[in-house]
Amino acid sequence: MTMLDAFEVECFEEVGQDVYKQITETVLSDHNLTAVISKLRIFIDPRIPIFVAVGTIRDAGARIRVSDIGSVQVQGDNTVISIRDETYLAQFLTRLYDIFGHDHVDQPDRFTVIISEVEIPQDFEQIEIVNRADTVLRDLIYAMTVIAPEGFKVRRESYGKRQFFYAASENTLPEHVVEDMVSGQFALIGEEMA
Repeated sequence: MTMLDAFEVECFEEVGQDVYKQITETVLSDHNLTAVISKLRIFIDPRIPIFVAVGTIRDAGARIRVSDIGSVQVQGDNTVISIRDETYLAQFLTRLYDIFGHDHVDQPDRFTVIISEVEIPQDFEQIEIVNRADTVLRDLIYAMTVIAPEGFKVRRESYGKRQFFYAASENTLPEHVVEDMVSGQFALIGEEMA
């Protein structure tokens, strides 16, 4: 979590604050979001009850292409891809199945994918596997859902070009209450709510 410029958790209980900080660090790391989020502030008050997360994001990144995932070598009738980065391996395999069919794609081990008995397009290494910007919102909202306390199912979320917020509660909260809390949390990280 050292990539974040600012990260804090506020909870009226010190133990709860430490636990939520650890949970947040683990979840963000597991979902590869530490490089995407610049500032993050989480406020939890089970007495209201409310969970609010606000933050700013960096550039989500560009398109992930075949060449970003591995090295491509033609060996006879086979094309062998040596995997360098497993982050998007599931999406990569799905994309290969879509292009070549299951019968022509084999993964003998976790670092090797073999495409056999089909013609490989000339621009194969430039084929897009994932557009990271398209997945950031879904990943952020899912991560915040995992981090939020169990049972906080009433939620509001927003994602803009540079900011996001996620508010959750057990109860329905009036719009102005959520807006005031979110705005106040943004102010604490030196940002104005967009």
